[in-house]
Amino acid sequence: MRSRRLDYSESTRSARVDSAVELFTKRGYAGTSLDEIAKRARVTKGALYHHFSGKQALFEAAFDQVESLVYDRLDKIMTGEGSPWERALGGLNAFIRSCLDPAYQRIAIHEAPVVMGWERWREAEERCSFGLVRSGLQSLIDAGEVEPVPVEVTARLLFGALSSAATEIASSPDPKRVGAEIEDVIVRMLVRLRRTEQDGAEVSPSIG
Repeated sequence: MRSRRLDYSESTRSARVDSAVELFTKRGYAGTSLDEIAKRARVTKGALYHHFSGKQALFEAAFDQVESLVYDRLDKIMTGEGSPWERALGGLNAFIRSCLDPAYQRIAIHEAPVVMGWERWREAEERCSFGLVRSGLQSLIDAGEVEPVPVEVTARLLFGALSSAATEIASSPDPKRVGAEIEDVIVRMLVRLRRTEQDGAEVSPSIG
């Protein structure tokens, strides 16, 4: 049975991370101080150090929270109802919409590679997202929806395309338009891999 002290500790930590996400989103890493985060969270600076060793550790907790929200959203779609093809398109759409979120743009796309370093950021991204891409592709192949392409190589190419897409969307002055264009292009790429026949019946290669 969980103790009240543990629940309180986790809730207070979560509140501090929430405050950090809000400030890092608005001002960026360099423009945010621990004093400001403590003030927003209504705690002392010393209380922050009870949970975090410093500003970078708090940023990484904020990054993990933002990434986890996106992962949970995509995982729910990718393991939910519908055919593998429908789930793949739904997951792509949800990812594009996530790239429009200011917190995800600022923290996960713009700031994290600089604050965490390229290698650590890339490793974190792969832990969070690559598995979904690979399992989604495998499901499409197992269901006969797409041609039996090499899973690992193809998944990494798709993952690279999605990572580049996220950067393009976050850097654009018109992210909604760019997001819609990118979604259309990636769907067209997937359609090219789609089988034209399944169980002797024609499969429409239409988008959507």
